[in-house]
Amino acid sequence: MSIVGDRKVNPWLVLVLVCLAQFMVILDATVVNVALPSIKAGLQFSTADLQWVVNAYTLTFGGFLLLGGRAADLFGRQRVFLIGLVVFSAASLFNGLAQSQGMLVAARALQGLGGALISPAALSIITTTFEEGPQRTKALGVWSAIAAGGAALGLLLGGVLTQAVNWRWIFFVNVPVGIAAFVLSMRFVPESRVEGQRGVDVGGAIAVTAGLMAMVYAIVKASTDGWGSSATLTFGAIAIVLLTTFFMIERSFRAPLVRLGIFRTRSLAMSNLAMFMAAGGLFSMFFFMTIYIQTVLGYKPLQAGFAFLPVTFGIGIGAGTAQQSIKQAGVRATTIVGMVLASGGFVLMGRIAIDSTYVGTVLPGLLLMSVGMGLTFVPITLIATTNVTSSDAGLASGLLNTSQQVGGALGLAILSTLAANRSTSFITDLGHVPSPVDQLSGLVQGFRLALDAGAGLLLAGAVVVVVFVRAHHVANVATGASPEPAAA
Repeated sequence: MSIVGDRKVNPWLVLVLVCLAQFMVILDATVVNVALPSIKAGLQFSTADLQWVVNAYTLTFGGFLLLGGRAADLFGRQRVFLIGLVVFSAASLFNGLAQSQGMLVAARALQGLGGALISPAALSIITTTFEEGPQRTKALGVWSAIAAGGAALGLLLGGVLTQAVNWRWIFFVNVPVGIAAFVLSMRFVPESRVEGQRGVDVGGAIAVTAGLMAMVYAIVKASTDGWGSSATLTFGAIAIVLLTTFFMIERSFRAPLVRLGIFRTRSLAMSNLAMFMAAGGLFSMFFFMTIYIQTVLGYKPLQAGFAFLPVTFGIGIGAGTAQQSIKQAGVRATTIVGMVLASGGFVLMGRIAIDSTYVGTVLPGLLLMSVGMGLTFVPITLIATTNVTSSDAGLASGLLNTSQQVGGALGLAILSTLAANRSTSFITDLGHVPSPVDQLSGLVQGFRLALDAGAGLLLAGAVVVVVFVRAHHVANVATGASPEPAAA
């Protein structure tokens, strides 16, 4: 039992409450995908600008994750968790009420900030509520299952709500859930904090998040204005200045957001780079294939949600297989095979055309990709957290999550720019006023290029593991010599 004030609280009740909040955060990272065509039509987004509905959330979520964890340790995990719930729920309400593109994107960014406060605080609450051993292992297993389930259910729930009501309800549904979680957590979730530590690197978090947003915006502007335009160059320069400022802050701040010396650990640095590339391809695939399935194949939102359900099963199969493969072939080989298989899935999906079918072209690619991703995520997490001391375990875990979110956002921005340029070039080369079929063909040509580029990102990630992660770098994973950081 945990103690809250003078009351004893069942730790499994605490787990249910924090997992409910985490489920809401993870669900919202994917629930919007199926609703993108409806949002595009409702608020008159261009295809290039539509990605900001996704990126505004992922960038602020990834950019403030480390700050959220640091703040939870210093100011109280329950307190930061509750603040995160308020911010996330309020932002969800604003999203549902959005009457313009700017209002929606701003509310999505605020929602990402709320998620960045909730997730690390929730995980810290679990690790302080459950003593190390079988009980904590079981609790973290539930936490991981909730994360996978939330991502999968988000696609289906997005389809159900968008088709049955309208796209605004994918955000409104969070409000009553957030209120219930807040009231119950205030009563039953225990408070805890790290004593004797001072300093929160707010400046570093703001600099890195703003810098990444400026970089993404520069890439997006390049798709419409060109790489040499004043807007592209201006925001590119702003991004460089802000990211340089971030590194200067981290070198001089007494309690930095990211202790830069941790990147001297080869296994951590290279696994984060590989995850960065894998996420860039994965986020883009969901974005492009969601639009393709609804716009070209003509699926309704609910049908599109069901169309992505095989991804859940494929990731589950891949993750289960990875457990045995790691024991027999090792984490390096399992990661490499997983990324190569996922790349093959992207290549298959890259053969889409305006007359393709879901079963004949899309489904085989989705299945191969998802099995490969399942084989990738488990070992790459182990590689990222091996050779890391207990005091840096939380930082290592946070860095991997940040690499995933930021890699996804930047990858989507770059591949969307490539897709938009290819589509425009295809239409221009026709030499006549494009028909509706020509417009669809141009859209698909852009998607094909983006999916092939996503395959290239995954192969590049595999090359990083092959070249830079050697057997002795992951020896502790093979021998089980460092279970504590890996579990954290």
